Amino acid sequence: MWLSKQTKPGVSASGADLGVTSISGESAGVVTRGEVRALPVYGPGGYAWRPAAGETVLVIKGGTGGEESCVAGAKQTVAPAGLRPGEVYIHADGGSVYLKNDGTVELRGRIVLTGQVEVTGGLRVNGEIYKPCTCGGESE
Repeated sequence: MWLSKQTKPGVSASGADLGVTSISGESAGVVTRGEVRALPVYGPGGYAWRPAAGETVLVIKGGTGGEESCVAGAKQTVAPAGLRPGEVYIHADGGSVYLKNDGTVELRGRIVLTGQVEVTGGLRVNGEIYKPCTCGGESE
């Protein structure tokens, strides 16, 4: 019958879906219209990211029938007021890095019990090696 040739069952009309992660990690499980497991996770160059369980993510479908999928990103939920085009804001539960167009870098983190920020390697401030002040107290 001519009508049966008009539709192709099982082929997605969209190349992407929003889903919710059910399994976090390097290979994610995502529920879209059903659960799919062991999906590779991709992100922009220079970023390392693992979606948390319960996070809304973008699933891109490929292959001839849309049978190959990957997790490509998550819905943006947090952005600082005034984020401008070209600026980058990276955040996690413990802190954030904000790269501004004017060259400013803002680092924010949770204060640890000791109130310290750990820096691996040398730290330079205005081109000079940083040496903490030992004024009025502890000697080196």
